[in-house]
Amino acid sequence: MSRSRQDWPSLTPLVILTVVVLILYFARAILIPLALALTLNFLLTPLVMFFQKLHMRRVPAVALAVLISVAGLAGVGWVVARQLLQVANDLPKYRLNIHNKIEALHYPPESALGRATESVKEIGSELSDSGNGGELLSGKEAARPAAPVPVQVVTTPTGGLPYLREVVAPVLMPLATAFMVLIFTVFILIKQEDLRDRFLRLAGVAQLHAMTLALDDAGRRISRYLVMQFLVNAGYGICFGTGLFLIGVPNATLWGVIAGLLRIVPYVGALTATAFPFALALAVFNGWGPPVLIFLLFAFLELITSNLVEPLLYGAHTGISSLALLVTTVFWTTLWGWAGLVLAVPLTVCVIVLGRYVPRMSFLHVLLGDESALSVEIQFYQRLIALDQEDARLIANTFLKTHPLVSLYDTVLVPALTLAEQDRHRGALDEMRESFLFLSVSEIISELTVYGTEDAVAKRKKLRSLWTSSGARELPSSPTEPAVSGIRIFCFPASDQADEITSSMLAQLLERAGHGVLSLPVGSPFEEILTHLPPEPDDVVCISALPPFAFAQSHALCQRVRMQLPQAKIVAGIWGYTGDLDKAKERFGSAQPDRVVASLAEAVEQINEWNKAKLASEVVR
Repeated sequence: MSRSRQDWPSLTPLVILTVVVLILYFARAILIPLALALTLNFLLTPLVMFFQKLHMRRVPAVALAVLISVAGLAGVGWVVARQLLQVANDLPKYRLNIHNKIEALHYPPESALGRATESVKEIGSELSDSGNGGELLSGKEAARPAAPVPVQVVTTPTGGLPYLREVVAPVLMPLATAFMVLIFTVFILIKQEDLRDRFLRLAGVAQLHAMTLALDDAGRRISRYLVMQFLVNAGYGICFGTGLFLIGVPNATLWGVIAGLLRIVPYVGALTATAFPFALALAVFNGWGPPVLIFLLFAFLELITSNLVEPLLYGAHTGISSLALLVTTVFWTTLWGWAGLVLAVPLTVCVIVLGRYVPRMSFLHVLLGDESALSVEIQFYQRLIALDQEDARLIANTFLKTHPLVSLYDTVLVPALTLAEQDRHRGALDEMRESFLFLSVSEIISELTVYGTEDAVAKRKKLRSLWTSSGARELPSSPTEPAVSGIRIFCFPASDQADEITSSMLAQLLERAGHGVLSLPVGSPFEEILTHLPPEPDDVVCISALPPFAFAQSHALCQRVRMQLPQAKIVAGIWGYTGDLDKAKERFGSAQPDRVVASLAEAVEQINEWNKAKLASEVVR
């Protein structure tokens, strides 16, 4: 009994989701008009707000917006109906051309495909004849089956109310749905603020902040999507109709309107809209040029709209991944039919917003959202523990295309090493994967040594020229480029190999900034090393430490450095630390470092400031 109670919280979201799906299915007669009305509400709200900014009251603004919308729909419907009748009346004129096109598609009898087709027909005919009788044993002709007697089922014509119901019902049902949608839309637009307040009160005061954010997020996403989709589809329909007119397809306005309307349906809407003028072009024109031009027109408009216009205007604002949109479109169509097909995107946006702001439904946001399921540093770490160095290198190189090197180290490599340290201390990372991970990260860092070296060399030359022109003494040169720095820097790892890797990152960044750096491995007898290097008052010691035991390890090393180099400046890098750095500095006690930093960028910036101060003091002297 206790175990079932423990499992119940994990099953609650699935139970709630199942109940909601059942309600959506069995109450669809009411929910479909309500969902259509809410969608129209999001679409018309900007227009109502525009009228209110013109100092109109709420009710007149709603009435005017609805009147304009109904008038627009009526005008489009009249144009579509009128031109559809014209197309239906003109079709008999193209009967001969249609027949010729069908005949042209048949294979010539003398061709290989034609002969194969005739052979298959003959074999099928023989098999059919043998099944119907075959030859008699006496050698007489095969008995032919008797001709079937035609049978016709005649139903008694219905009259009165049943006949009237059969004729009028298919017309009244859509009209009744449209009327319900109109009534719901008007009342929701008028009582929008009251409905919002009631929903917030129903959610409870404790959830007021989350529900407010959810309503604002859903309203912003859906409203922007619907308005942008309306503009994009209208522009698509105008361009498509204009192209058909230039090609010479009859009733180009009709096909442009249909293309704009059917593009509401994801994936198949535009293709279906193109099929009608394509079939008409086959019937009207003698050659194949116009149909091919129509197909090329469709391909061109879809490429431009899908890959440029839509992502630019609203592709990134819906928050739905491509696969999730396809799956949810099938789901809503199965659940609600044509209405679900039209409302797939707005309804899915509402589901994603629900998953974002309701913790128990967060799996919906993960499954359906377009945001990456894993952050970059977790992707990098996951590929390394999967022993896939190439994918990890690809993630790092892709990140570098849009970010500087120090950002790659601070936001990808250092967090990945922190995750490795945490797993290692928990015993969740085996020795083989640990060695592979550290070796792979070290190789990637080594490969990045030459990353952007041309810019770094140019910067060093410029700084060096400024330094020498100031009249100061010449600085010592490295084998490649002279270091524009007047201080020595020592980089020490606090404890283990992960700290050593972060120390090498810092040393590499400091060298790129023009400093002379000595990076020591773990366990180096730095007391002996310092005895061979006479201490200078401007020496800087950088200590690198990663959680979870960063403070204890860096504190011990900081004490040793203070004993050997009492005048040196110490930078303690507690990489990835998110707390108060001033309080963190107090945790070192009497052996406090001069500065505690949480990122490599902060460490480089601090050392650059110390170096500038030293150079300025030497120039003054």
